[in-house]
Amino acid sequence: MRLRSTFIGVGLVAALALTGCAGGAAPGSQPEAGAALTIAKPDGVIATESNNPWVGDSSANKFGYKNVIFEPLAMVNAVGKNETTPWLAEKVDWNADYTQLTVTPRSGVTWNDGEKFTADDVVFSFDIIRNTPAFDTGNLQLTDIVKDGETVVLTFAESKFVKQAQVLHIPMVPKHIWADVADPTTDTNPKPVGTGPYTLDSFSSQSVTMRARDDYWGGDLAVPTLYYVSYNDNTALTTALASGDADWAQAFIPNVKSAFVDKDPDHNVFWAANVMAPDVLFLNHQKKPFNNLAFRQAVNMVIDRAAHTEIAREKAGPQLKSVTGLPTPVGEQYIATQYQGKELSMDVKGARALLTDAGYTWAKKALIDPDGEPVSFTVEVPQGWNDYVTGISLIADQVTKTLGADAKVNTPDADTWWANKRSGNFDAIMHWTDSGTTPYDLYSDTMDGRWLLTGDEVDYNFGRYDNPRATELLDTYATSATDEERTAALGEIQSVFVDDVPVIPVGTHPVLGEYNTRNYVGWPNEKDQYATADPLQVTVPLILTKLKPVE
Repeated sequence: MRLRSTFIGVGLVAALALTGCAGGAAPGSQPEAGAALTIAKPDGVIATESNNPWVGDSSANKFGYKNVIFEPLAMVNAVGKNETTPWLAEKVDWNADYTQLTVTPRSGVTWNDGEKFTADDVVFSFDIIRNTPAFDTGNLQLTDIVKDGETVVLTFAESKFVKQAQVLHIPMVPKHIWADVADPTTDTNPKPVGTGPYTLDSFSSQSVTMRARDDYWGGDLAVPTLYYVSYNDNTALTTALASGDADWAQAFIPNVKSAFVDKDPDHNVFWAANVMAPDVLFLNHQKKPFNNLAFRQAVNMVIDRAAHTEIAREKAGPQLKSVTGLPTPVGEQYIATQYQGKELSMDVKGARALLTDAGYTWAKKALIDPDGEPVSFTVEVPQGWNDYVTGISLIADQVTKTLGADAKVNTPDADTWWANKRSGNFDAIMHWTDSGTTPYDLYSDTMDGRWLLTGDEVDYNFGRYDNPRATELLDTYATSATDEERTAALGEIQSVFVDDVPVIPVGTHPVLGEYNTRNYVGWPNEKDQYATADPLQVTVPLILTKLKPVE
């Protein structure tokens, strides 16, 4: 899908709201005019204040309040139709091969210190990215940044078709402030100046208070105050949501219906936004048993994905059905013609026949590989990741019962698991893929050989799947100049994924969000998918400008 030239009128914004740090609206209470919104995280104490939008572990990023201070040029929707909404840009226009972006900055936008937002700020913000490798996490490869009258032209070394969101979501910062910063990688930015709808009022290690601007370029805001609160753990966060002390969060809540929704079914909302990112089993291709294609195919054929959706994910998102691994309906537009309508299904008889043809046998009920050795493997996820633990337990049980392989479950601590997945010290692990606005991230994360060039530790393709043809096709998809070339490459990529089983797709990996409608309406939901309901995303200003008080 092409995200080319997009416009939006300046009169786009209307209302917003959230409920308070000093006690939100309790279930069953009457709407409160001018109520604050409390946005919750389960991260405990965040001791050090840093309002640097570029630094990943700054308090602004950890709490998430960065997104209501610093805004992007445009917002690319991760759900719905992946539409682009221009924001600080009035217009964004890609050239045919996505190597050049022309930006028309929006007029009438001011920083919260009263200075005007201009094309010079756009140039400066991208210059920081180009000149600070630590900030260029998307490897944008900017080669030129030119101010041309009232527009800015960004040129890249290669196509950004698959990285449009990474480019458009770069936070804009004021040149008149940051030009005097000696080292942007360490500066804590104590008095943050942004174009966003809120300003920083106060900071403590467990809560941050943000106040609505009365001069926000996007219009009047319905929510006067935001409280960002960090609870000690998920249990405390869930209690706060259920009682009304917190209003908005992104968290996996076991038994979410009874623990949260049913506490106030008229107002409490849980929405799992289906994005283009599945949960998969990464398989170690460098050793038995998953270095055997027939065994990978057989395991893929005996996983009960309906049970995974029902039990492990508690119906948070739809069942993963397409053999391409793409979640639907969000990914339907990218499914190659030859795979449209082809769904993942259990076929125990077919799996056992496939193994027999490949030289596997059974001793009583135990599966024996072609070398005469019993087949066994261990699936791992960190302890405490309840949905993942349940998911791999279901898979291990299914494989043991249907194929006779000795499938075990291991739940190490998170640090051990993280180290093992990067070094390849595992048989199989459950993991997600990145969510992009094209299928590129799914397929690159699972089978791109370029991940293996970094040495002994990798950041994706954890199973060390090494197929030069797959890598070549992924590069073609990312850099082609026409839709026709991209479509052809994607069809071949999906053929490799389906036929060679580099990973086993298990379930959808939705973006979760919990909120209530006691004081404000206009939230994103299944019927109005203009954004995810995650309060930590770049689209939060869009949500806040759509919120309106309950009448």
